[in-house]
Amino acid sequence: MTETQPIRVVLADDHAVVRKGIREFLEAEGDIIVLAEATDGDSTLALVQEHSPDIVVLDIQMPGRNGIEVTRALRTAGSSVAILILTAYDDDPYIMAGIQAGANGYVLKSAAPDEIIRAVRAVHEGQSAVDPAVAAKLMAYLAGQRRAPPTPMAEGLTDRELEVLALVAKGLTNRAIGHQLGISDRTVQGHLANIFGKLGASSRTEAVMTAIKLGWIAV
Repeated sequence: MTETQPIRVVLADDHAVVRKGIREFLEAEGDIIVLAEATDGDSTLALVQEHSPDIVVLDIQMPGRNGIEVTRALRTAGSSVAILILTAYDDDPYIMAGIQAGANGYVLKSAAPDEIIRAVRAVHEGQSAVDPAVAAKLMAYLAGQRRAPPTPMAEGLTDRELEVLALVAKGLTNRAIGHQLGISDRTVQGHLANIFGKLGASSRTEAVMTAIKLGWIAV
């Protein structure tokens, strides 16, 4: 093996068994080291600041800030760290929100270890890495965008999505919104992903401002 610096990774996933498995096959390569493991969004941001890794490999659904929010926070702060989203979610809103937030790659957990390793190396080299199933969805989405006529109106939100967005406008966290509506944090995150996709928004603030302009919610 050539004498090169190892690829330095911060691994973020709220499931210990998943982190252990990913860490083992990454470090078995010899040129990849996991500097630290995070279990939620806030600890991910703290560890990136502390260790300055080359890559963050992170799940979408985590306690507190989800992977999309972590990605957006890193990019807003001007971080150039490579971001590889590794998730079980292949739903269109999650994919689009992740890419729009600034992720360099989006790979499904169902991918083989060697595919995930290739994705890590690709984003480290400044390339994009997209799971084949995700790439197909992206292509279909982009094709639809090209065919769709311009429209002044965003796709309508459901009553529950409007409820969620109205509470976001009040500054409530996902946990507080879930408590008030009697649903889980994960369900709130799913509604937000749908809202972002429908409104073409890349942040909570942008989604709220768009809905206000459309007259869908009032603050």
